Amino acid sequence: MPRVLIAGASGYAGALAARLIDRHPDFELAAITSRSEAGRRLSDVYPHHRVPLVMEELDLEQHAAVDAAIVAYPHGAAAPLVAALIERGVRVIDLSADFRLRDAATYERWYVTHAHPDLLERAVYGLTELNRAAIADAQLVACPGCFPTAAILALAPLAEAGLLADVVIDAKSGASGAGRGLREDTQFVAVDENVRPYAVGEHRHMPEIDQELARLGAPIIAAFTPHLLPLDQGELLSCYVTPSRPVGQSELDLWYADRYGSEPFIDLVERPPGVRDVRETNVCAIHTHADERTGKVFVFAAIDNLWKGTSSQAVANLNLMFGYDEGRGIS
Repeated sequence: MPRVLIAGASGYAGALAARLIDRHPDFELAAITSRSEAGRRLSDVYPHHRVPLVMEELDLEQHAAVDAAIVAYPHGAAAPLVAALIERGVRVIDLSADFRLRDAATYERWYVTHAHPDLLERAVYGLTELNRAAIADAQLVACPGCFPTAAILALAPLAEAGLLADVVIDAKSGASGAGRGLREDTQFVAVDENVRPYAVGEHRHMPEIDQELARLGAPIIAAFTPHLLPLDQGELLSCYVTPSRPVGQSELDLWYADRYGSEPFIDLVERPPGVRDVRETNVCAIHTHADERTGKVFVFAAIDNLWKGTSSQAVANLNLMFGYDEGRGIS
């Protein structure tokens, strides 16, 4: 049974990853580490996850004796640990943005100086629906951001068909997307009974969305604005597409059915989805609408930002890397 380390288990994503691996029939949760909560049981910090292991200070001599690791460190802090684990032969899934962007200069414009740009070419972008074969053979998988996960899945069929001329993405997310750290704009009194945009024109997921759409055949700059909702978790994207030629509903339905009809974690739904429809699942629910009045194509996508947007997608990647069914332990 492959042994798995969760590094950074005290954050929302790391804690959920620990829960999923702890209950997984084919992996052993070997250790969980935390810089801020060392010495505490994960079940004391997150009682609902019911993982009784004690979080420890990371010690590579001890904790790198595993088959795989899920690294849930902040952007910039993850790369040195990822490099050290790879040097020791560990297969790694990184939940940060450190290896999502293929160009070091682009990464450094949006984040920080990259500690290990030499590993960028080795990283596989961990969106299972698009990169399944490459993920299975990878030593390093860069798990996508939550907004890019929903955006790319929503738009991939149009991009692949050469029909994505322009897009405006209106994104809405629960407060857990900001992480566990105390921020004034995500505290209850700021979020409750309120909806507002944030990171306007500067959200770090924008270059990731552009990069992956370009790889699918749509070299565009997407207009993207996220909004914070008074929810703990959940994410809904409304994508307003200018197609390169007129598109009818029957044609739209056919493309999406052909692309996603056999995908286990894509639900093509008959009406626009809500975030509760996919809560605590690895599912992305997608609805399309060819709008005759404007000539636009509307695509709506809902995911759970902590599950499909982060931790359960990481486990799906890990399943592929070790030859298991993609949905093992998360279905």
